[in-house]
Amino acid sequence: MPMIDAKPFEFDFDFDHIALLCIDMQRDFILPGGFAESLGNDISQLQPCVPVIAKLQEAFRTAGLPVIHTKECHKPDLSDLPTSKRVRGNPKVKIGDHGPMGRILIDGEEGSDFIDENKPLEGELVIPKPGKDSFYATNLREYLIKRNISSLVITGVTTDVCVQTTMRCANDRGYDCLLVEDGTDSYFPEFKAMTLKALTAQGGIVGWTTPSSVVLDVLATTQMKKAV
Repeated sequence: MPMIDAKPFEFDFDFDHIALLCIDMQRDFILPGGFAESLGNDISQLQPCVPVIAKLQEAFRTAGLPVIHTKECHKPDLSDLPTSKRVRGNPKVKIGDHGPMGRILIDGEEGSDFIDENKPLEGELVIPKPGKDSFYATNLREYLIKRNISSLVITGVTTDVCVQTTMRCANDRGYDCLLVEDGTDSYFPEFKAMTLKALTAQGGIVGWTTPSSVVLDVLATTQMKKAV
């Protein structure tokens, strides 16, 4: 099992028990006309991580390792949407309302689906989630137990909200988590920078971070060794 360079110290990249987790690479959060832009967010801040995640997805697939996708969305009848969430910030357009890409953050609508660059392949696990935590009201934990996965390489948006929340909750459940520094972004770059520091503080209180080049290198090296 290779040890790879990471913060705050080396990370054990256990090929037999690891998966790539891609959080909320959805049209409503990333594309023009989506929910995030309607809230006044600068969606250009999320664009850098898109090709990075695509490369990681390809590398994990080539290595035969699991790729997991989450999407924040709600049932059409809004039965899993707390009123406090729907009205938070008094937005002009609320979750469940009609937007340019269908009803906002409703499962099955165009806006809640994945952007083309990072969409799942057939057979990959897709987890609809009603909150920021990818474990809350989902089957993620059951899947990880079934596949005997104990380590997660985490990517997605946004760093300071769903990504951070999921990483903290995974840590509480005993998973070793490696956040890819350039494979995640926030509408607020200063929030991303502070989140990366907070997650690795105190000797890795929540987990590790590393650039994508380190992960891609270990995957490529392992594939070369297999080929030989």
